[in-house]
Amino acid sequence: MSGAALGLEIVFVFFLALFLLHRYGDFKKQHRLVIVGTLLAWYLCFLIVFILPLDVSTTIYNRCKHAAANSSPPESSNITGLYATATPVPSQHPCFKPWSYIPDGIMPIFWRVVYWTSQFLTWILLPFMQSYARSGGFSITGKIKTALIENAIYYGTYLLIFGAFLIYVAVNPHLHLEWNQLQTIGIAAANTWGLFLLVLLLGYGLVEIPRSYWNGAKKGYLLMKTYFKAAKLMTEKADAEETLEDVMEEVRKVNESIKYNHPLRKCVDTILKKCPVEYQEKMGRNMDDYEDFDEKRNAYPSEKSLVKLHKQVIYSVQRHRRTQVQWQILLEQAFYLEDVAKNETSGTCQFVHTFQSPEPENRFIQYFYNPTIEWYWECLLRPWFYRILAVVLSIFSVIVVWSECTFFSTTPVLSLFAVFIQLAEKTYNYIYIEIACFLSIFFLSICVYSTVFRIRVFNYYYLASHHQTDAYSLLFSGMLFCRLTPPLCLNFLGLTHMDSSISHQNTQPTAYTSIMGSMKVLSFIADGFYIYYPMLVVILCIATYFSLGTRCLNLLGFQQFMGDNDMTSDLVDEGKELIRREKRKRQRQEEGENRRREWKERYGHSREDSTRNRNVHIDPKESNFSDISTNRSASKYTRSNNRSERDRIELLQDAEPLDFNAETFTDDPLESESGRSFLYPPFRYQPGGRYLSMSRSRIFDDV
Repeated sequence: MSGAALGLEIVFVFFLALFLLHRYGDFKKQHRLVIVGTLLAWYLCFLIVFILPLDVSTTIYNRCKHAAANSSPPESSNITGLYATATPVPSQHPCFKPWSYIPDGIMPIFWRVVYWTSQFLTWILLPFMQSYARSGGFSITGKIKTALIENAIYYGTYLLIFGAFLIYVAVNPHLHLEWNQLQTIGIAAANTWGLFLLVLLLGYGLVEIPRSYWNGAKKGYLLMKTYFKAAKLMTEKADAEETLEDVMEEVRKVNESIKYNHPLRKCVDTILKKCPVEYQEKMGRNMDDYEDFDEKRNAYPSEKSLVKLHKQVIYSVQRHRRTQVQWQILLEQAFYLEDVAKNETSGTCQFVHTFQSPEPENRFIQYFYNPTIEWYWECLLRPWFYRILAVVLSIFSVIVVWSECTFFSTTPVLSLFAVFIQLAEKTYNYIYIEIACFLSIFFLSICVYSTVFRIRVFNYYYLASHHQTDAYSLLFSGMLFCRLTPPLCLNFLGLTHMDSSISHQNTQPTAYTSIMGSMKVLSFIADGFYIYYPMLVVILCIATYFSLGTRCLNLLGFQQFMGDNDMTSDLVDEGKELIRREKRKRQRQEEGENRRREWKERYGHSREDSTRNRNVHIDPKESNFSDISTNRSASKYTRSNNRSERDRIELLQDAEPLDFNAETFTDDPLESESGRSFLYPPFRYQPGGRYLSMSRSRIFDDV
């Protein structure tokens, strides 16, 4: 099993990163370099988290071997005559090799490759690819030039930080600049920046993740929050549509002004390819390719303005498509939560859906997750499961906060993570050590990474699921992961006292800390910032618990979901009305489709018979003149009768209601039992409504 665990985890983490990237990115539409760069960044960061417990267990085994070698006394001699016999003293250290032992020399090389590759990605390659993907240039040279100009200030800032540490070392008379020390300075600068952001994200996740599960167990909480999201998303959706219309109007003007033989026509064609299909067809009909351009008569846009327009088109089209998809997903969530609220009050113990899923479900899922099991899970078991999970996560959060404030104390050991690991180290229970390390670092990673997936910076950086994340946001998330993971692992090793610079013990360090070098080169960082800055997580947790950040955003005009706010109540009511309107629209569509299907099944045979009679082939060579005349006169009346019958059938088939009975819909989805309007027969007058129309266009669907 030597090295087998390492190989299995390498393969497993790769598919995990590929699955997550497939959920947020779009492999078909986005550039391959963007997909490869983001996948590599996510893969390396997840790999560090999964492989670090193996490094800890291997280090504990190596320490045991070293202690056994040093504590065994020399061989004692019992001289009986001229020869001496050696009697070895049995060792008191049960150093058996763990199942996941990694041979010497592999882990240091592995960590160097992983660490420096991730640092190259986050500081050099990904920022350049980010600017390259966001650029509106029409050539590779133009995009590279734009990316270099945008990153000049970006790289200069980091060189300034590195230069400050370099000057400190140069001025200090006790230190001499060497290559290893320069390497340590660079690592310390990167970890300092990462630790600053790590504590901010960790303080938010430690409180928000348990609270989200606890609130999810409350009756109606998720539904109210979905209504709130619907109101906000509708505003964003309308704004995206208006922005797209404005940008398409600019594209139309440019398309009409720049003719086919203009030097910049290729740039315009590139912009048109990025527009939606309906706008491309509309602009293509209004284009006159036979009209030449006159450089003196008209003022044409410059290439720089076309680059700016190209960038606006890419952003507006992607945002419009993202809001459309998110709106449909949010509607499905709202309809399902309303079904849960209705089924909670029903006594049938059968989960009834208002709308059937458009995608066919798997037979295996249908068999094991039938309506009865779904009712017990959604209406009874899931709230209790969420409450238990919230309590467990809260206990983990308390342990993390306590350990962050006390991990620097080595005598006595106050950090609970260090206590658990040291107790397991005494018995050399490697499986327990690896499980405890994995659960600890996994919980810390979830608190940090989930915050990265949740944060939203003015719709500019936004990780959206269902393949709706743009290239800029994907690359930005890869940069954040590569910057947060190394200080996260160092912080975990400090909590467990596996880092010798924290525990101040002369023991063999882990292979991961060995590549970081000795932080004693920068004593004010190792003994000051790394020790006391993580204590700020207490203040951040208190601020998150009382929702101080949410309240500040509300004061600044950014609506956030708060149960005791008038603005929240107004948005919830608005979202509730939007969901009700979309629900009625979908119900009318389903009723119309069911009615057309019913009429087709009922009168489809007569239509097929009339069509078959009309298409009968008559051979004039096998019939005489009288038969031909008789058949012609008969077919004349037959065609007339068939035409009238066919028109009547089509008229009845296309009939569908364009209005609904308002009395069948309740204001509160929790009180409505069926959620559907009564299906009236066609051409029947509804009390309190109007006659059902027979229009085929359904022009009042959006009213």
